[in-house]
Amino acid sequence: MKLIDAPGGRKIHNGFIPSMGGLSFVVATFIAVLTWFSLKQMIEVRFFLTAFGLVFMLGLRDDLVDLTAWQKLLGQFVAAYIVVVFGDIRFTSLYGFLGIYDIPEFISYAITIFTIIALTNSFNLIDGLDGLAGSISVVTFTFLGWWFMQADMTSYSMFAFILVGGVLSFLVFNWHPAKIFMGDTGSLSLGFALSVMTILFVNTNGTMNDYQGWKFTAPLASGLALLIIPIYDTCRIFTKRTLKGKSPFAADKSHIHHFMMRMGLRHDQVTLSLVLIKIIFIGLMFLGSGWNDHILVPLFALTAVFLGLRLDVITLKRVKVIQSQTPPILSLKQRKKSSHKPTVNQKILKKVNITDN
Repeated sequence: MKLIDAPGGRKIHNGFIPSMGGLSFVVATFIAVLTWFSLKQMIEVRFFLTAFGLVFMLGLRDDLVDLTAWQKLLGQFVAAYIVVVFGDIRFTSLYGFLGIYDIPEFISYAITIFTIIALTNSFNLIDGLDGLAGSISVVTFTFLGWWFMQADMTSYSMFAFILVGGVLSFLVFNWHPAKIFMGDTGSLSLGFALSVMTILFVNTNGTMNDYQGWKFTAPLASGLALLIIPIYDTCRIFTKRTLKGKSPFAADKSHIHHFMMRMGLRHDQVTLSLVLIKIIFIGLMFLGSGWNDHILVPLFALTAVFLGLRLDVITLKRVKVIQSQTPPILSLKQRKKSSHKPTVNQKILKKVNITDN
């Protein structure tokens, strides 16, 4: 069926790798939900599950037959509309940030739908390295599962932990060197689930009382920390492409994981480094849980920009060192030629007479 990811172009893997691995853990997720959720829990998350299934089918279709950007955006819009309008999962306030509290309902719908679509595609963009998207999602879903559990939102907590189990089992085969990729079937589904559940976390955390669970005083900054890798990567490449006069949607190898690969790091080293950075930001969430968004939003944004600029400097130095230590291609060819010595078959040598003539 040609369900493979061929090397070449922007691809950084070797050989033909099967794609659409997301089919495994998304189907497993629905089986687990049907197995363990009560009827009450199913009703509670019915709109979210419907939209999640729609995005899954959208990703599956895109892997089978490449969809246009507008077709994918339309499908994502419908899924986001279902969650926001019917499921009522949305930003209802800015929780005091910039002095803004309640926002009009229509603006709330527009902001939330845009955020879901943007975050879903941002997460899809980081799925370019063995184990990266899966590892980043496992960390975030683990946190969300814990937080929803202690906030007595059991349905969403169970769903988050189900995805943790499904993605972990997939990572066994997706870890470097990957035997299979998740494709848009997996990355779009995970990105959509992460964006919706993060928005639910932000709004619930921003409107809850202290006795209802672990409350972070800076809900917007907390949401930023949970998705800092895809958010920063998307902002970074959009800014760089725009400054170079290119379309921000043009595909290239300017993603953060591409730069780290140029430093000479392996797939698994890049993945573990970015996961560590993600865990550090979540740790900062807890350390600054009593600070408000006016402090933490600029702090997280400046920290991400500083780390990104340092990465660019280190990468440039490392690339120069690698180039200086690599001999030119021409000298390599000459060395191969000089090291090659002609040989004569021994059987032939025994049958000839060698004289001084």
